[in-house]
Amino acid sequence: MSKTKSTKYNWKFNKIGGVTRVAIETGEDIAHLGELDQKLWTALSCPTTGFEFDEKTLAYLDSNNDGRIHVNEVIEASQWLTAILKNPDTLLPGSDCVSMEDINPETEAGKAILEGIANTLKVKGEEHESIALADTTAALEALAEAAAEAKAAGEDVLPYGGDTEEVLALAEKLKTKLDDYFLRSKLAAFDSESTAALDVSAEKIGAISEKELPTCIDEIATYPLARVNDDQVLPLSAVINPAWAADFARFRELAIDKDYPGAESFSDDNWKAIQGKLATYTAWKEEVKKEEDEFLESQKAEAETIKGVDKFLHLNRDFFRFLQNYVCFSDFYSRDESRLAVFQSGKLYIDERCLDLCVRVTDMARHGDMSAKSGMFILYCHCVSKVKNAEMDIAGVVTEGNTRSLSVGQNAIFYDRDGHDWDATITKIVDNPISVPQAFWSPYRKFGKWCTDKLNKGAEDKESKATGDLISKADGAKIPEDGAAGKKQAFDIAKFAGIFAAIGMALGFILDAAVGLLDSIIKMPWWGIFVLIAAIILLISGPSMLIAWLKLRKRNLAPVLNANGWAINSRVPVNTQFGSTLTHLAEYPKVKGKDPFRKKTPLWRKILRWCLLLLLLAVVAFWIVNKRLPWQKPH
Repeated sequence: MSKTKSTKYNWKFNKIGGVTRVAIETGEDIAHLGELDQKLWTALSCPTTGFEFDEKTLAYLDSNNDGRIHVNEVIEASQWLTAILKNPDTLLPGSDCVSMEDINPETEAGKAILEGIANTLKVKGEEHESIALADTTAALEALAEAAAEAKAAGEDVLPYGGDTEEVLALAEKLKTKLDDYFLRSKLAAFDSESTAALDVSAEKIGAISEKELPTCIDEIATYPLARVNDDQVLPLSAVINPAWAADFARFRELAIDKDYPGAESFSDDNWKAIQGKLATYTAWKEEVKKEEDEFLESQKAEAETIKGVDKFLHLNRDFFRFLQNYVCFSDFYSRDESRLAVFQSGKLYIDERCLDLCVRVTDMARHGDMSAKSGMFILYCHCVSKVKNAEMDIAGVVTEGNTRSLSVGQNAIFYDRDGHDWDATITKIVDNPISVPQAFWSPYRKFGKWCTDKLNKGAEDKESKATGDLISKADGAKIPEDGAAGKKQAFDIAKFAGIFAAIGMALGFILDAAVGLLDSIIKMPWWGIFVLIAAIILLISGPSMLIAWLKLRKRNLAPVLNANGWAINSRVPVNTQFGSTLTHLAEYPKVKGKDPFRKKTPLWRKILRWCLLLLLLAVVAFWIVNKRLPWQKPH
């Protein structure tokens, strides 16, 4: 570890994962976070969802509520926390309980937290020398419950619930017209001959009939609310004055139909009853609601101070760990298995191995573009949990073992960080080298696969052709007429002689080449044979091993995290040594017992093997003693 001066603060740096990173180890490091050159941060921003971290803490860090946490927000949080605490080292243990003696009463931030703590304990009716996250949670729940009760009590006074204010406004607007209508109706009942005079006259309507009626709406509004009758009620089926129709229809919907459902008419007594309800509400509104609003405002102010304490306790518990996964990735490179990076979502068990590096995928399209740049062998899996009734996609990185048996559609089991199991299915594979030894065998496996595919394809083509010819001949076959003798094709010996001659010449060339090569090998010194074999192997496997070595050196998790919405500012290398700790292969003990289903080797084959081995040893011994092979003439 070395010390390097960046601005005024002496930062410590260490080598993690093959990259030099700043070390965040003390409270002073956190206090001076604003002085750290932004080019030295591992991450510049991260999303507030999609990884394993307390979502409420992330929401508190996201001060502008844009769904992302940027460097300036992290610096603001560090400055706020260190202003609250007397000793910034209090942040290191990651506790959700803080003693009030640790709070600095001389700073504005510290005073606000002490006030919030006092309000928290007042709401709970308790006295402590310390404050815990459970206290703020309980206090906020109590305030929310009190606010809900106060709101419910107010709603009991509202005769028409949330529509009361609108009903009140409509009643005030319609009051004159309704009072006028019912008084006209009573006069008509008093003197039925006056009904026509009390109603709108045809002359009035005729006077405006030649005008543009929309311009006469004020004149129309002076006419009675509806046609006057001597029943002293307003039939709800009656046609309402067009100037008042919309307001009355809304008033009927919100008030009349609620108080008198199914009624066919609306009386003066009904109207007075509604006015009485609204008068009671108005009196309550003027006298009681003011006190209630003041109470709710005071509770809101208390809640804000308590929320400040809640934020402080969340960050006191989680901030140092957040820095280990943001400024530097020390949790990711830690040898402690209990310290996992926030982006490690769980373990994937597949093909006799366990993958520790599994990242939740938030955008498969972006991963399709970015994952190939990581240089890692990645299994993309779709996971389903019927217990949690949820689905998600993950990317599991394979860093050890053989990959020949891994294929799309293969099933596996994924365990999240809470230990819940998910059914996983491989949906995509990003193929990259896992190790140099594996790359050594890669050309031979590819050649073997190519040969197998060619043989299978050739056999399938021949079978298909033979079947087609057979069907074609069967369909085109003709039954010979009676007495007609089938003609046989004459044997062409010259044709077959030419074929045999060509085959013989080809075999001759091959045998001559083989004899020449064997003769050259025999004439070599004994060590030359091994050099030749090594050269052939190097020629075949060398390029593949070199490519694998170069790719393994460039293996980088940053593109995968970038695809998840992170802004990674540095390489996140996964070298072979570190990668071997991220994949655990199955280990079996030595079994002494015999497999009852093992295929038994025939006795003649065992004898043949021993004879060939003895013959080979005899040839080697003869060559060592005589410096020549048995079939070679003495010099």
